[in-house]
Amino acid sequence: MARLRMGEGVLRRKPIDQITADTDAAEGERLTRTLGLWQLTAIGVGGIIGAGIFTLAGTVANGTAGPAVLVSFLIAGVASAAAALSYAEFAGLIPKAGSAYTYGYAVLGELAGWFIGWDLLLEYTAIVAVVAIGISGYFSFLIEDMGASLPHWMLGAPGTGDGHRVDLFAAALCLLIAYLLNLGIKNAARFETVVVGLKVLVVLVVIGVGFFHINTGNYHPFFPYGVGGAFTGAATVFFAVFGYDAMSTAAEESKDAQKHMPKAIVYSLIIAMVLYVLACLVLTGMQDYRHIDKESGFSTAFKSVGLGSLADVIAVGAIIGILTVMFTFMLGVTRVWFSMSRDGLLPKWFAKTHPTRHVPTRVTWIVGAASAVIAGFIPIGEAAELTNIGILLAFVVVCVAVIVLRYRRPDLPRAFRTPGMPVVPAVGVVFSIWLITFLKWETWLRFAVWFVIGLAVYFGYSYHRSELARQPQRTKDGPPRG
Repeated sequence: MARLRMGEGVLRRKPIDQITADTDAAEGERLTRTLGLWQLTAIGVGGIIGAGIFTLAGTVANGTAGPAVLVSFLIAGVASAAAALSYAEFAGLIPKAGSAYTYGYAVLGELAGWFIGWDLLLEYTAIVAVVAIGISGYFSFLIEDMGASLPHWMLGAPGTGDGHRVDLFAAALCLLIAYLLNLGIKNAARFETVVVGLKVLVVLVVIGVGFFHINTGNYHPFFPYGVGGAFTGAATVFFAVFGYDAMSTAAEESKDAQKHMPKAIVYSLIIAMVLYVLACLVLTGMQDYRHIDKESGFSTAFKSVGLGSLADVIAVGAIIGILTVMFTFMLGVTRVWFSMSRDGLLPKWFAKTHPTRHVPTRVTWIVGAASAVIAGFIPIGEAAELTNIGILLAFVVVCVAVIVLRYRRPDLPRAFRTPGMPVVPAVGVVFSIWLITFLKWETWLRFAVWFVIGLAVYFGYSYHRSELARQPQRTKDGPPRG
């Protein structure tokens, strides 16, 4: 009997028709609705475009895929698009903070929602750190190109170079983003929108100028590492083609989430993929893939064709532009953490918001400090290995959940409906699982350790403290039992 009750407990679902009501009733745990369509789109574009163009494109081109890095982005984009359409349906249906965590909780049950949320806490925090390290690489390039120098001890994590002790600039950036987010979502989003505009402008300049310096001979051979290299590259660049998922965590801060969130998700992915494809063509066309710098690819590519002054502009643009990726994912992790705490799966202390700015300041500073430690003391390769598997699993959960809910509750009003049901979500599931198989065993090991820790936290704390554990159980999203 106890086992039966345990089984029912981990499968308990948060009723969809009560989610909005619960959100509105939460005193001291309330977010402010201030974001419009284009602010949401800017947050999405800010999360997608960044390290993918300015760092990962060069990393994958030199050593993994060659000119076929373009194919790597397209493969990752197809998988991401299938998941994006599923996210869009949920964003219009459940306009609540938490993104994949909330969707999984409402459709697949508490345990599934818990593990997605638990994974995203690590994944999003690691992404913030990885991006900060990427910006630091461009910063170092810019300083050296100006003829200046900084002490070696502050230029990288231990083991990344002679005399390196800490990546001080990367760590400071993490704390800066935490500070900006704590100013309030309205002011933070205004900053994000302006900086995203500058970033897109820089990317357009890169594409426009670089187009006239393409040497088509650099495209041969197009698959120097075989077709498999392009697929391996897709697994690496995958985290560069999402960001809309983190943006969807801001649903409770959108003025008209049911209408605007689906549009913002679709718009941001389309804009990003067009720019990615064009930028990859320019990068691999300007310079032989074997000579592309892995940390500051476009800056060195432009320098190689005699455009050193523009290389400095690109470095500045990269530093400013990639900040928006940090902003989006730190926003995402803090809202997931806030949502889990409000639901009782983590201590309620974390769900308290600032009395006037209405943002979760406590978790924001904790995430800022944690990402600063990762960015400062872990090499970028090891930090990047923490990022992909949880996101891919979140995509699997969301794609499965949208199929399940479509058949379980076809009557629910949906502002956006995923096309090609159930084929499109199934494509997202297959691609995501397939990309997971390309990840290194060390990634699986780290994930397993985090999974076991999460299991202990859930059954030791969350299972008993959950808000649903204190309420009468419902069946099929209906009225309470007994």
